[in-house]
Amino acid sequence: MEAYAQALTYAIPGFILLIIIEHLISLRLGVQVNRAMDVISSLSSGMTNTLKSLMGLTVIILSYEWMVNHWAIFEIKSNLILYVLAFIGLDFAGYWSHRFNHEINVFWNRHIIHHSSEEFNLACALRQEVSAFIGIYFFLLIPMALIGIPAHVVAVVGPVHFFAQFWYHTSLIGRMGFLEYIIVTPSHHRVHHAINPEYIDKNYSEIFIIWDKLFGTFQEELPEVPPVYGVKKAVRTWNPFLINYMHIWQIVKDSWRTHNLWDKVRVWFMPTGWRPEDVKTKYPIEYTTDVYHREKYRTEASLAFVGWAWTQLFMMLILMYYILVRIADFAPMDIFGYAVFLMITIFGFTSAMDRHWLAVPAEGLKVLVGLFLVFKMDGWYGLDQYIPGATLIVVAYMFLSLLSTLYFLYMEKQVGKLSAV
Repeated sequence: MEAYAQALTYAIPGFILLIIIEHLISLRLGVQVNRAMDVISSLSSGMTNTLKSLMGLTVIILSYEWMVNHWAIFEIKSNLILYVLAFIGLDFAGYWSHRFNHEINVFWNRHIIHHSSEEFNLACALRQEVSAFIGIYFFLLIPMALIGIPAHVVAVVGPVHFFAQFWYHTSLIGRMGFLEYIIVTPSHHRVHHAINPEYIDKNYSEIFIIWDKLFGTFQEELPEVPPVYGVKKAVRTWNPFLINYMHIWQIVKDSWRTHNLWDKVRVWFMPTGWRPEDVKTKYPIEYTTDVYHREKYRTEASLAFVGWAWTQLFMMLILMYYILVRIADFAPMDIFGYAVFLMITIFGFTSAMDRHWLAVPAEGLKVLVGLFLVFKMDGWYGLDQYIPGATLIVVAYMFLSLLSTLYFLYMEKQVGKLSAV
């Protein structure tokens, strides 16, 4: 975990810099690729995924290290070959895990957050799940274990492979010539994120596009079919926690409501979106059929309110980055408490962005948890040694956040025009 946290301390500033560059280029070109609330929601989602990792909530059924130690048939001496094979192996496994997430009903809940944005930009690349607690795709790594690729090699290549999927989440880069035949490009991935009938459930590859061409899931971007982004059942919220669990909650309801015992079981493992006939008739769901006339989700937001949301995000980035830098200095339970505080904060301000009443109890809980941590740690996790009075600043932030949430939700008289960014 410390190695992963260290990798993130380098990756996060790079991601933010590229997002800013993308936005500046879009302004120069006169093309809108970002909306404020959408970007804040995307970055908040990325933080929840990182915090889940710090909390150690993911359970691996069978670890890769155990598999390679017990099942390896070969021993490869060349470091270069090891790293190349690890990269290719992870990409092959990534294609199939990605495809399973799209095509099996219950597994879509692991991935819906990534597709929930109605924009396609670098920020949406950071929309990552917080709902998958069990590593179910260990069997996809068995071929790598059999040929003897060491666990430490996979540990190094894994983050590189994951971070390398960031750059192609943009609508500003067109087709890329001969690279279109080799790697996943922005054009390929625009197709993947689109809900147009021509594009749905295509281009699952993560780095090498060859997997889609081998397994029949490739679709090129068509000039006459502009991609429309999001999911067919629009999420209509900025709160990443609600998005993470809305699909599985629908499956739970469908399984409970259907009278057919077999349907109660198979609804979980049927193709994504399948519903029992009796439930589908009695409890219809509105799906997008005309993708070109679907109105994007917006919430009422004055300029001050948008500025407040950016401030909340900025505070979360600073506080999360601090724990990443100093993760080796704290006990696991202390890190867990820190992550819980940040999770509650993200739930609170993204609920406020939806103008939902849940923001207020979340803010109140944040104050209680924050004060408990200050008391337990005798300050805010040693931050005072770097910034004098830092604990008082954090405590003041907690109370100001609660008061400002109450103000924007219930007392702000003038509500500005709908946010278009």
